[in-house]
Amino acid sequence: MALLQDRKREIVESFRTHESDTGSPEVQIALLTERIIYLTEHFKTHKKDHHSRRGLLKLVSQRRRLLDYVRGKNVVRYSNIIQSLGIRK
Repeated sequence: MALLQDRKREIVESFRTHESDTGSPEVQIALLTERIIYLTEHFKTHKKDHHSRRGLLKLVSQRRRLLDYVRGKNVVRYSNIIQSLGIRK
């Protein structure tokens, strides 16, 4: 299930870097994290949904690549994202 439009708007507004920002790495990482959390809850009840599990693994690796990109550009931004989203590293 995709994110609800209102929830997506809230995430974009809280993580954007400037007024018209919708695609910065911070916003993308936050949106991916929200989808990962949703799928993790989904798998608690649907243990044999292996097709969606593959999608989850792709989302996690995409988020990891974005986090590596941000860490290479600015370590302070990286640590802020990790702390605000509660991602382990």
